[in-house]
Amino acid sequence: MPTYKFTAKKVSGEKLENTREAENQFTLAKDLRKEGYILVDFKQEGKKKRIDLNNLSFGGVPLSEKVIFAHNLAVMVGAGLPLARALKILIDQTKNVKLKNTLTAVSISITKGKSLSESLAEHGKIFSKLFVSMVKSGEKGGKLKESLNLIADQMEKEAKLKKKVLGAMIYPSIVLMAMVGISILMLVYVVPALTSTFEELGVDLPLSTQIIVWLSESLVKNALIVLLLVVMLGVGGFFLFKKPIVKKGFSFILLRTPIISKLIQKINSARTARTLSSLIDSGVEILEAIDMTSDVVQNIYYKNVLKDAKAFIQKGDSISSSFKKAKNIYPPLFGEMVAVGEETGKLSEMLLQIADFYEEEVDEATKNLTTVVEPFLMLFIGVFVGFFAVSMMKPMYSMMGGL
Repeated sequence: MPTYKFTAKKVSGEKLENTREAENQFTLAKDLRKEGYILVDFKQEGKKKRIDLNNLSFGGVPLSEKVIFAHNLAVMVGAGLPLARALKILIDQTKNVKLKNTLTAVSISITKGKSLSESLAEHGKIFSKLFVSMVKSGEKGGKLKESLNLIADQMEKEAKLKKKVLGAMIYPSIVLMAMVGISILMLVYVVPALTSTFEELGVDLPLSTQIIVWLSESLVKNALIVLLLVVMLGVGGFFLFKKPIVKKGFSFILLRTPIISKLIQKINSARTARTLSSLIDSGVEILEAIDMTSDVVQNIYYKNVLKDAKAFIQKGDSISSSFKKAKNIYPPLFGEMVAVGEETGKLSEMLLQIADFYEEEVDEATKNLTTVVEPFLMLFIGVFVGFFAVSMMKPMYSMMGGL
């Protein structure tokens, strides 16, 4: 378990500087909150700086910063501090420049008479609609502290889910990148040497060898053009992927791909259940909650199921009817458990249980993913290497046979 060197403060101003073991920064912050402290700064000891999947923000605000902000603001609100004073404390302790500037703007808006949710809504690139809606519901119901804690827990669970999925994809990605790198090196350095030999001896090249030689010559003689084409394809693909028909096609492929399809089901089931649970628990109206959840899920087929769920409710039917109807999208267990939640009047609690269940399933699936995918990767590499070896060796055997 990693050790963190941290600085924490109480609302009263009492400061604590110490080292402590914790699973991660979120757990550390939770443990300190139980003792009445707010985590101000932390650093993991004995660890070189590396990319944290939770902190991928590309110049924005890392998710971990927003989680700690929500939890710390909840502590201060619960202690009875006015919002303006609480935000001032958080601004002083925040190191992220983007978040510091945003909170300063939020604080100014509040002093002008706007509510916290209205002030946060002005910064949609930092605080999502989900975040703002839950804060708004907390303000309406007088449960701002509870809503802020729910938001933080929601984002923390979402961060862990993403981290598990991204972590599972690291090994296949490294293998594929290594293959691409080796392929480029062979096309640039090895193939030209063999090609010159074939030309000197006047060997007839089979089609597979001609393809490899053409690729090699294109890469060597037109490196800048090839690079430009790759960049153009990348940019074009990025904009093309935003087209609804392309998104739908990609979503369809993911849901029909062996191994991956089951993982996609579990990820979207967990994400749907936890988001809906958090929104309902914080007092957001069910139709608005479904709209927000539709924004959170990425796969277009899951978005369509949630749109159908909204239509079912507007007609007076149950939300579970839509999930039961979409058994090929959501697992049958999902719809049945939602139905039980509706029947018992404990939909939020049941959705939370569903989320916990499928998050554990994702955890197990991602742990085993490398083991399952490895044979397919080895087979793919074997076919690739075999194709290259046979293509380059066949002319040599033809040449030797002619001697």
